[in-house]
Amino acid sequence: MSAYARARHIVSAGAAALALALWLTPAASPAEPVDVELVLAVDVSLSMSPAELEIQRHGYAAALTHDNVLKAIADGAYGKIAVTYVEWAGTTWQRVIVPWTVIANRDDAEKVVAHLNARPPDSARRTSISGALSFGSDLFAESGFQGTKRVIDVSGDGPNNQGAPVNLTRDEVVKQGITINGLPLMTRGGFSGAFDVENLDRYYSDCVIGGPGAFMIPVNDWTQFPEAIRRKLVLELAGPASPQWAAEEAAHPPVVLADDGPAADCLVGEKMWRNRGWGTP
Repeated sequence: MSAYARARHIVSAGAAALALALWLTPAASPAEPVDVELVLAVDVSLSMSPAELEIQRHGYAAALTHDNVLKAIADGAYGKIAVTYVEWAGTTWQRVIVPWTVIANRDDAEKVVAHLNARPPDSARRTSISGALSFGSDLFAESGFQGTKRVIDVSGDGPNNQGAPVNLTRDEVVKQGITINGLPLMTRGGFSGAFDVENLDRYYSDCVIGGPGAFMIPVNDWTQFPEAIRRKLVLELAGPASPQWAAEEAAHPPVVLADDGPAADCLVGEKMWRNRGWGTP
């Protein structure tokens, strides 16, 4: 066999092998469509007491099974959402408590709640909202769902004091088409008030939330927490054009929308940590 013939034989054999491999490889499953892909990112830093951590868990559990939330889900174009629940503290401390799960009805919601209540929450040092946002944005790539919108719902009781500047991370996440909504906890509880800031709601408005239709709901007392979570979920799922949004706003104003022209110091947490001599940001 001539060199030319041998070369043709090798090429033909390689092409045949490649074609066979492609034929035998199963096609990737299309992403399941849902109305919203929702990351619930919940602060469990040491500034939160064990009792407050339990209040958070119970608040989310009650909200996910509330009739108004289930109606908001059912009224969507697909009638279902995908949700994952993450607890976070410092830069490298994020834990997925409930992996991506579809909620289309009460049974689905109760399964999520059972998973949520399977073990008590842990806590850890420092507060890295930027770490939570980066971690949350990465979760969408592995969700297996295709949402009409993607939302990170972040709650916390203090400013960012570790990791990348939160406003810069916020901007990077928003560029990916992700909306960030906030639940600033101005409850003055937990083990330490050393990193409390007077206007945490303004800090969240200027430095944390962003994206199309972004908003936040401040919590001034733990008794408000269950209702705030329920409202927030309804508004996230229903959207500003829905009758449910108008009804929620009429009954319980105000929702604070993201605005332009930041006024808060987005590095206030890092500066507080550094100036107290407890380490470096």
